Amino acid sequence: MTVRLNKFLSLAGVASRREADRWIVQGRVSVNNKTVDELGFKIDEERDVVQVDGRKVQVKPTPVYILLNKPAGYLVTLKDPFRRPVVRSLLPASLGRVFPVGRLDLESEGLLVLTNDGELAHRLSHPRFGVKKVYLVKVKGEPNKEVLSRLERGIYLEGRKTAPAKAALLAPGQKSWLRLELQEGRKREVREMCAAVGHPVQELRRVEYAGMVLKGLKPGQWRHLGPPEVRRLKALVDLS
Repeated sequence: MTVRLNKFLSLAGVASRREADRWIVQGRVSVNNKTVDELGFKIDEERDVVQVDGRKVQVKPTPVYILLNKPAGYLVTLKDPFRRPVVRSLLPASLGRVFPVGRLDLESEGLLVLTNDGELAHRLSHPRFGVKKVYLVKVKGEPNKEVLSRLERGIYLEGRKTAPAKAALLAPGQKSWLRLELQEGRKREVREMCAAVGHPVQELRRVEYAGMVLKGLKPGQWRHLGPPEVRRLKALVDLS
């Protein structure tokens, strides 16, 4: 059976598809001892030998699915050249290589999924599936109904309009709390949307992702997802 090289690496649990594409372009991946730098390259997953940095890609490891309550001050990445704290450091080394699904910026906190299931991670992050994300956001000032309506209709950011959202004012005041429900995952989207309507974000917390909630996990704490939760995630993105 033939499969795209980036998908093979993703299914093997060594990288997300996006990261695998970077490795291919960088010349770090070889097939049958020949370097491959062509995106979209296909292999026979039963016959071809794939290596990354000279190391053979082994059989897919046991799937790991983690739900983490990310604290503020941690980067959602595996390594940082400036040695800032990264979310992987909050998990035991015994879990092996897991990578985060989607984004939460350095200052933000809340629900984050990490896994070695590259295909599931790819689909959950893909805008085609419109995975729901819910945020509690403290902003400067008190947004009025027109501001909430603008957030719901969509805001133009860098020439592209954000997808329709749901916005509710939970606690008005000089510093107000909003509830925002989105189905996109653009970089710093919530912060930029709020700044665009004149209410800069002061705190941001993701409280729901793909129907999952934190269930009492304190910042920095994590747990394994149970089989029913994993099945629901896969069903959500048409992955059996």
